[in-house]
Amino acid sequence: MKTGDRRTRWIVLLSLVCVLLLLPLASCPFWWDDGLPGSVDQELRLLDHGPITLDPAISADMSSHTYVVHIFSGLVRLDHELNIVADIAESWEISPDGRTYTFYLRQDVTFHNGREVKAADFKYSWERACDPATGSGTAATYLGDIVGVGDMLAGRAEEISGVEVIDDYTLRVIIGEPRVYFLSKLSYPTAFVVDSADVESGINWWRGPNGTGPFQLEEWREGQWLVLVRNENYYGQPAKLDQVVFYLLAGAPMMMYEMDQIDVASVYFAYIDRVRDEAGPFYGELAASPELSLYYLGFNTARPPFDDANVRLAFCHAVDKERIATVIFRDMMSVADGILPPGMPGYDETLEGQDYDVEKALELIAASRYGDVSNLPPITLTLSGYGNYIPGYLGAIVQEWQQNLGVEVSVRQLEPEKFVYHLGEEKDDVYMMGWIADYPDPHNFLDVLFSTGSQYNFGGYANFDLDALLDQAAVEQDEGLRMAMYQQAERLVIDEAACLPLLHGVNHVLVKPHVKGYELSPMGIPDLTRVYIDR
Repeated sequence: MKTGDRRTRWIVLLSLVCVLLLLPLASCPFWWDDGLPGSVDQELRLLDHGPITLDPAISADMSSHTYVVHIFSGLVRLDHELNIVADIAESWEISPDGRTYTFYLRQDVTFHNGREVKAADFKYSWERACDPATGSGTAATYLGDIVGVGDMLAGRAEEISGVEVIDDYTLRVIIGEPRVYFLSKLSYPTAFVVDSADVESGINWWRGPNGTGPFQLEEWREGQWLVLVRNENYYGQPAKLDQVVFYLLAGAPMMMYEMDQIDVASVYFAYIDRVRDEAGPFYGELAASPELSLYYLGFNTARPPFDDANVRLAFCHAVDKERIATVIFRDMMSVADGILPPGMPGYDETLEGQDYDVEKALELIAASRYGDVSNLPPITLTLSGYGNYIPGYLGAIVQEWQQNLGVEVSVRQLEPEKFVYHLGEEKDDVYMMGWIADYPDPHNFLDVLFSTGSQYNFGGYANFDLDALLDQAAVEQDEGLRMAMYQQAERLVIDEAACLPLLHGVNHVLVKPHVKGYELSPMGIPDLTRVYIDR
């Protein structure tokens, strides 16, 4: 959802549209009042939207993940190089058939309130995530390989049969089929451990969560700030920072950065020329890092006109992606020919996407069962946002469809806090989506986004040949064969235009010289335990 998002974690990621909403905000440091958190030597100041939720079972957007991954933790995690490493589980064993995982937990892990974490806490947390009453939109995707999860999600069982507590520090997990990426899925927040007493204290428990991570929530004032402080009893390498202050929607990032009100600022295309100026004051503080992400337009294939592959292909060929990347985004993002981003295992640099070809687009419309654009039904595009603000790149796409195809497309907005969580029910004919990897495997893009019935297959795309290939790739143990299968699957998705891939992300941030160790992961989330201040 990540989605990315990542996450994704990712990418779950909010769509690029939601990120761009920061652009029109004027500097308005209303948070400078007597209640401001006290300054300390090791304090990092950031600007953010704030989380939509801090419940790991619910979180599916990038804004929330940034906080959740620092407040909570799970059995395993991804390190900075995206390798699976031990976390609360200090070790594990995998059965010869690849279906049974036995996790051995550390015996020095406590929740923030001091209560010891045991294997039963994980069983509780996963079963809570899979309880239909919880309303998790991520449990099926990230826990669904475990035997019994499907029954619990469907309300046919009250516990996950494939999860067994052997003793206080041993947890046995059985999955239906061997999955190379199963451990990677457990690094996603849905699999994090929560305190049952905390959860059962009230519906808003997550506004003051009792987690296990390297930071804990100190204070959260809606629309003003959120403060994380170092967890002094953290079982792993303790954070170097004393606290991280997130100022929430407090102003324009560049302006606040220049006024030394924040230590890190995301750079958007309106400022990139200024920041790239080698003679300017910001050039030496700019860091650009590729993101394992895909920004795309999804088609609702369950209803006209995008139930016709020729129409979908026509809409793809009618968009000049090179122009959007170069002129509108100032070369801050790369054109997406396919689904998998550069750097992702299985990335196919030889893949040719749908090029900009207006004549071909018109031929495809003529070849469709509609025959002519005049026979197409009204088309509405769903995006994340407020106040009728349509980003320039999206306006350019709508204009190209009008000029090149003669199609009028209207736009409808969903509030960002609802977008990812309600898109499945709320989508119109086309929708704008961003997906950031949750784990470094092509399964996280191709299977999660395009297999029939997947939670994140918002467009309802169904191709049983694709499903069969993805199922085969999921259990293939030979890595070379497996990647070849995913590349074949990607070509099927592109050939049928299940979506219109637009761009792969590159994060551009300014970092003050006194901030050391700040670096965004390929999922777009910094590991704040690595950061320190050196003035």
